Amino acid sequence: MAGFFVTDARREGKPFLFVVALIAALGGFLFGYDTGVISGALLFIKGDLHASQFEQQAIVGALLLGAVLGAICSGYLADAISRRWTKVISGTIYAVAALACAFSQTADQLIAARFILGVSVGTASFVSPMYLAELSPKRIRGGLVSFNQLMIVSGILAAYIVNFALKGIGDNNWRWMLGLGAVPGAALAIGMAFMPYSPRWLVERGRDDEAKAALARTHRDDEVDEELKEIKEIAQREGSIRDLFGSAVRPMLIVGLGLAIFQQIVGINTIIYYAPTILSFGGASTSGAIGQTVFIGVTNVIFTVIAILLLDRLGRRVFLLIGTIGLTVALVVLGAFFYSATLQADASWLSLVALVVYIACFAMGLGPVFWLMISEIFPLELRGPAMALCTVANWSFNFIVSYTFLTLVGDLGKAGTFWLYAVVGVIAVIFFARLVPETKGRSLEEIQDDLGTKTRKRRRIGRQSTA
Repeated sequence: MAGFFVTDARREGKPFLFVVALIAALGGFLFGYDTGVISGALLFIKGDLHASQFEQQAIVGALLLGAVLGAICSGYLADAISRRWTKVISGTIYAVAALACAFSQTADQLIAARFILGVSVGTASFVSPMYLAELSPKRIRGGLVSFNQLMIVSGILAAYIVNFALKGIGDNNWRWMLGLGAVPGAALAIGMAFMPYSPRWLVERGRDDEAKAALARTHRDDEVDEELKEIKEIAQREGSIRDLFGSAVRPMLIVGLGLAIFQQIVGINTIIYYAPTILSFGGASTSGAIGQTVFIGVTNVIFTVIAILLLDRLGRRVFLLIGTIGLTVALVVLGAFFYSATLQADASWLSLVALVVYIACFAMGLGPVFWLMISEIFPLELRGPAMALCTVANWSFNFIVSYTFLTLVGDLGKAGTFWLYAVVGVIAVIFFARLVPETKGRSLEEIQDDLGTKTRKRRRIGRQSTA
């Protein structure tokens, strides 16, 4: 898959593009690694630090609260000190906080360290795709920006492999699992120090000559002046978050926030964060559960690659709808497995199969489609604040869902919890089918017209029913 991006970069005559994508997308790798590593580490943390159910949820949730703060601050920081230095600082904070996690002596210390880690992750999750988009030529922008999504799932897989490799080394294995995150964090900080500034950021500060030089490193010579002109025009028209709530943009905002929220409340990060815990519910040993998560991580990467290669050919809606239907069915099966003692006794493999199907369907649907579509449905002048708002909503609901998982299991039971997520999946399918337009190969004007038509039609139907 990396060769796919290398080929695109060489085709442009700018192999440096791949270096930019690789270093910048380390922010996505950090996001994925920390998302995946806690799943295995938690099984050992709860015994070593005597963490209660509340503390276990707090250990997971603290990172997500920090990520919300990081996502809120990232837009200001990216403008104030540049995308480049924001990512340098983010990588540095990540490396230090990862080591702080590894040396934590109490659950409270670990919670605090993971909150700081989350600030870094939330910042990187917003700035990484922004930086890539602003440095990439139009023709391959989608592919290079989607490289960030590939790095996220690669980070999750790397975390699962690390968990599996370190599960048997002794009482401090979870410390190594968390502490190794300092390596890619340091790589991001060091690597970004040698990357160019975003041309967009330079133009906004009147440093046009530097912007042109930065574009020359990633664009063909005959495209530099045109790209620079377009950046200036967009920068002059840029709106604010307040402009997002106008009637013209509101339908797009509903779709963007709907995608952001549903991506989380179908339960994806309960699967990522608690996969070994879920498998242990079904009778797997701690060692076996951690080993089985590697299959989940491999599936995640494979189906993300499939989606990235086919989204521009087959369209967004088909993957979004089929993927969401598939993961909903998997949730129903998972609930049935935990409801039936017979299935748990005679078909213990079913929980792993259901999790693998769930992750495959998410990886080819809601996983990449959310991030891709929110970069397509908003006007250029509002894309920055719109994506920031959607990112904050995404992280906020990530926290809510992940923090409440073990509580839901205690109150509703394992079966009831997964069936609840399945009900949300059904609602999500209806929302996507009715409101989310196809964006493949369509202009912004066509997308806006489609959304506006649907809004007017719903209002007309509502007035008729009222009458």
